[in-house]
This record gives sequence, C-alpha cells and structure tokens, in this order.
Amino acid sequence: MNTNKSVYDAPKQVSKSERHILTILVDNEPGVLARVVGMFSGRGYNIESLNVAEVSLNEHLSRITIVTEGTKEIIDQICNQLMRIVPVHSVNDLTEEGSSVEAEVALVLIIDESSAKKEIFRICDIYRARKIENENDNIIFEIAGTSERINSFIKDISEVGKIEIVRSGPVAISSKITKKDEE
Repeated sequence: MNTNKSVYDAPKQVSKSERHILTILVDNEPGVLARVVGMFSGRGYNIESLNVAEVSLNEHLSRITIVTEGTKEIIDQICNQLMRIVPVHSVNDLTEEGSSVEAEVALVLIIDESSAKKEIFRICDIYRARKIENENDNIIFEIAGTSERINSFIKDISEVGKIEIVRSGPVAISSKITKKDEE
C-alpha cells in the first residue's frame, strides 16, 4: 500500500553522505572568498577545510579548495549555487571525477619527550616526516601526503608523547586533461 500522499514519485534511494573535495576557480578580487563562504554558511553547509591561492597572476585567478560533506544531491546543489556567484569561473567536484591527486601538509610539535626520542624518530622515519626544528627540548616535524596518511601519523606519534598540530587542510587537482587545457 502506498502511504505517500504526493502525486510525484519520491526518490527510491537517497545517496549516502560522504566527503567531497570541491575546487572553485574565481577572480582574485576582494570579497569573492566572503561570498563563497557566505553561500555555505547561509545555507547551513559545513566547510571542513578551506584553502585559497592565486593560480594565474596574469589572469588574476585564484583556486579555492573546499572539503565538505554531503549527499550527491547536496553537493550538486552546492556546485549549482556556487556557479551563480558572479566571479566564479568553474566548480569541480574532484571526488566525483575520480582522477585527482590530494595532498596536505602538517607541522607537528612534539613536546619535551627526551625519554621517547628513539621511538619518535622511528615513527617519523616510517612516515618520512622531516625534522625542521629542534630547540627548547621540543621537536617540530613536517609531514606531507594524503589526509589519511597524516591522520595515521598523528595517531601513532600522539601515543608516544604530547603533541600540538597545525594542518593546512587538503589541496587537490584533477589529473584529467580537459578540452580547455589542450587548447
């Protein structure tokens, strides 16, 4: 028996919520980032990570990389709404494209763990973390890679000593060549 009182068919299956990486190519001008972030907050979408950098000096373009979570339908809605913001040139969901490379950088301060230095350096060797500072009985390591790799490193190193972390959040780029790229 159909309990739906609508004359329209309801979707049979709603996609599951998952992490998506969006890249947004925008004009590099004042207020653009505020408009993009405002669109997210005004509609109740969460931004897990945000990176912005100029990618073309002569064209004054910047790329915004946003990590967010949602169903395919929500992400499609976000992409469509972003394209309505005037200085946005393109929006790509790299998660949907499937052919992208993601990287993140983290600085990890290990606080005065002289008794565990051997284990700290062993873990850092496994993850290829690079020592960049060693003063005041503290060590700072830099690690780059996927978010999962950095999460794993942080989990392992935090079992050895007290740490403080600064992370860049992921940046990503499509490894597919588009028609525009070939011209």
